[in-house]
Amino acid sequence: MKKLFYILLIPVFVFSCNTPKTTTEKKDERLANVKQNDTVTIVNDELEYQIIIIEPGFNTWLISRAQPEGYYSQQFLENRNSIYVTEWNQRVQQPLRFDPSLYELPIDYQYGIDYGYEVNYKLYNYFIYFQITYKQRLGPFVPRI
Repeated sequence: MKKLFYILLIPVFVFSCNTPKTTTEKKDERLANVKQNDTVTIVNDELEYQIIIIEPGFNTWLISRAQPEGYYSQQFLENRNSIYVTEWNQRVQQPLRFDPSLYELPIDYQYGIDYGYEVNYKLYNYFIYFQITYKQRLGPFVPRI
């Protein structure tokens, strides 16, 4: 799901009579580290289950915009993930109808298996991020934060 964006940089020259002032921005180290690493790994050791999400910008979005862990119940997350995964897998199987660069691989998520809160939380938030970023709708719910 990598997309390349080319940005045309146009040099802008600003002239001023004032002496240049140096400003230092306060940086949030957590966000700076997240921008460098766009791979999210979700692991449930008990079930030997692992999800790897390689999506530029998802890590930053997860930390800065998503609801914090504990905001949703695990039952809510499992119900939504079941709906989203079903729709996702249907789209994977229809490459002529849906963009195959968006829906590359099926997700093996089985309702009724306890994957744990972290897996469900990050998977749910990935679906929300995906729907907002790529203007897709994977279910009857409007994706919102």
